[in-house]
Amino acid sequence: MGVYFYYFCVSLLAILGRREASSFQPTRPLFSLSSTAIAALSPRQLQFWEDVDEGIDDVAKYYETEDMVRVRDFCSRAKGELPLPEPLGEGHLPSEEHVDGLTARAFWDVAEDPDKFPWARKLEEHSKVIIEEFEEVLVGQRQASGDGIFAGDSAWQSKVMGGGWSAVRLQRLGVWNVENCRMFPRTYNLLRELDIPFAVRGVCFARQAPGSGVAPHSDGRNFILTSHLGLRVPEGCWIKSGNEERTWEEGKLTTLDTSFEHSTGNPTDGERHVLIIDFWHPDLTEAERAGLEFVYDLRNKFES
Repeated sequence: MGVYFYYFCVSLLAILGRREASSFQPTRPLFSLSSTAIAALSPRQLQFWEDVDEGIDDVAKYYETEDMVRVRDFCSRAKGELPLPEPLGEGHLPSEEHVDGLTARAFWDVAEDPDKFPWARKLEEHSKVIIEEFEEVLVGQRQASGDGIFAGDSAWQSKVMGGGWSAVRLQRLGVWNVENCRMFPRTYNLLRELDIPFAVRGVCFARQAPGSGVAPHSDGRNFILTSHLGLRVPEGCWIKSGNEERTWEEGKLTTLDTSFEHSTGNPTDGERHVLIIDFWHPDLTEAERAGLEFVYDLRNKFES
């Protein structure tokens, strides 16, 4: 978390701390799907969006820019003041959490574009470090406790991704999981050294069990791209985004825009493992990234 973001959070948390705790009981989601817009928002939602407006003003001042129109439109759409975006391709299913004007592509070949993704090729070149460490930990943990590092998979993950999918999170919502990162110090150090523009969702090792798959779905957010680094990929595994189907390669990145409908399959008798990295869309400016980070950090504080 940058210095500017820290000070914004401190100032807003001071405001939040003066309010009665009863006003923060979750009654309705902060991002409204209603077309009746601001008149239909609850007092809690109204206060959230007022704080968001103040925070975005602070971000604009820090970056000495007036060009925060796309982030402000993002907020207006999330409140229901703007209509849902139109799909930008086959299988594209954008939601109210949408930033206008971003390139829409089901798959991205990030390692072939060092200007936009300077870290991607370097990650592939050093992928052996991650693969070897992952295999060491996986074998050691399973000798000790059956399912090993994937034993603690949460119920919501299984509900959303299917019973065959599980993950070990290294980072979530901008916060590194200290305990898990200690298990993978070489991976953690490499990821930090590459200066990847991590987005709000996070980083995790993901397992797809034999004979399972993730059903078609979209998370609707077009401003985050997701790379999968192949770690262990049995022949026959596949991933589909939009109308295009690909597979993973060990030591290579497969990158998709998850606002397109996407699904996976592992029809083999072996486990498929990948490292998942969520990062900001390259068409966003640094100020826009900071503004979106602020919105989601504040939302997490309101909903916690």
